[in-house]
Amino acid sequence: MKTFERKAYVLLISLFIGGLVVAAIISSKIITIFGLAVPAGVLAYSITFAVSDVISEVWGEELANEAVTCGFITLIFITGIAWLAVYWPAAPFWQNQEAFAGVIGNTPRIVVASLLAYVVSQKHDIWLFHLLKRRMNGRSLWLRNNLSTMASQLIDSTIFVTVAFYGILPLGEVIIGQWLVKLLIAALDTPVVYMLVALIRGKVRPVTA
Repeated sequence: MKTFERKAYVLLISLFIGGLVVAAIISSKIITIFGLAVPAGVLAYSITFAVSDVISEVWGEELANEAVTCGFITLIFITGIAWLAVYWPAAPFWQNQEAFAGVIGNTPRIVVASLLAYVVSQKHDIWLFHLLKRRMNGRSLWLRNNLSTMASQLIDSTIFVTVAFYGILPLGEVIIGQWLVKLLIAALDTPVVYMLVALIRGKVRPVTA
């Protein structure tokens, strides 16, 4: 890769994995957006779909799937670190173990939910994005970006909320709320996807659909 291309790709991979990690950590908190109850992680996790679409459009399906694999390995790694941090004996003077465990201690279950939802939805997103790209002869990025994301986000929300919050929260309400918020974010990030693709594409080697 040329210098600009390498830096752009590394930055996008960093945003992709960073969004996954942050989402896994903060999703134990439920927030409201326009009256809809959603895990706080939706704010960070939605970034990953925009990033994977940019990688797919510029570098192709193979590198997009590599990003998904890197994210999967990273989530497994941070699950182990989270467990270690919670159960490692605290210093005698540190009095915040209960609060710390209350936040971080839920991370393993949420990460399991994230792993399942993540693998299925991201693979589906990339597959559908490139299917539409071939059918549309590379045209209508906005449509491919939104259609693939809309379908994949519904899959993601259903799997994630069911595994992470079964027996804890009203699943239907949270699934629909999370999906609607993700759709809003997907619509808003479409100009960003166009801008990034336009910025990067002219300086990298072209790829086929």
